[in-house]
Amino acid sequence: MEVIRVQDVASVSKDEIPLEFIRSETEQPGITTVRGVHLEVPTIDFSNPNEEELVSQMVEASQNWGMFQIVNHGIPHEDIANLQAVGQAFFQLPQHEKELIAKIPGSVEGYGTTLQKELQGKKGWVDHLFHKVWPPSAVNYRFWPKNPPSYREANEEYVKKLHGVVEKLFKSLNKGLGLHGNELWEAAGGERLEYLMKINYYPPCPRPDLALGVPAHTDMSTFTILVPNHVPGLQAFRDDHWYDVDYIPNALVIHIGDQIEIMSNGKYKAVFHRTTVCDKTRMSWPVFLEPPSDHVVGPLPGLINDQNPPKFKTKTYGDYAYCKLNKIPQ
Repeated sequence: MEVIRVQDVASVSKDEIPLEFIRSETEQPGITTVRGVHLEVPTIDFSNPNEEELVSQMVEASQNWGMFQIVNHGIPHEDIANLQAVGQAFFQLPQHEKELIAKIPGSVEGYGTTLQKELQGKKGWVDHLFHKVWPPSAVNYRFWPKNPPSYREANEEYVKKLHGVVEKLFKSLNKGLGLHGNELWEAAGGERLEYLMKINYYPPCPRPDLALGVPAHTDMSTFTILVPNHVPGLQAFRDDHWYDVDYIPNALVIHIGDQIEIMSNGKYKAVFHRTTVCDKTRMSWPVFLEPPSDHVVGPLPGLINDQNPPKFKTKTYGDYAYCKLNKIPQ
């Protein structure tokens, strides 16, 4: 059965879009977005030498927002630009070449359009590419583009620089829980923690008031570290309303995911967010930091007592992900 890609739909959509992309009135961004107000999500200087202040800022953002942007993060602009350039080049390839690394049944990795069970048969205005980039034992190059030829090098260079950001995120939020080792990182999988790269490609849309790129959700991951491009589209849910999130050049956007909320027993909150589309091509490069599928995740034992009983079930990450993607209660 031939799979319809949104990039192809967009190329023939001049004034209207197919019915399966039109959201209900409770979701349509033209109706549900607060206009004229951009959320100033906390921006944190990752080079701040005052560690106590840095931890405090990250804890406050993780508790009250579930997201923040980091600047001076130590990843050279050149490495981010290279990552973006090879991703853009892949999506400009002829369709038959992109299909060479299409997803296969049972795998989240590869080029595709559908990620999860679609309620009411509605579709997101987005195509994507998934592949694991770390650790080496989890990488399957079958799902990495062969073109452009520099694709692998650009991704591997970016990941090398990303490790320092990941380490600092875990250490800081570990301290924010009153813990003093690497408990949070170890509980997330430690050396087996997997980095799942996703490239989102949102083609131009003639009716951005009716469609969504990705519908409202929280991320399944521990953290998500996202490189946006200059075309805005990220929205966060705040005080019962949807707001556009300001774009800051060269910043990384950090999302608290479900697993951090679970491990912290609800102290840190996963951010409820969605993506909108517009009349320009928009792309983003999130990396999801995920436990291996057989790794058991639950509230950290050091946080649980009579006054703070567990608020979440303990289960393997694979079970959690299956329930989440198939809309099964956890």
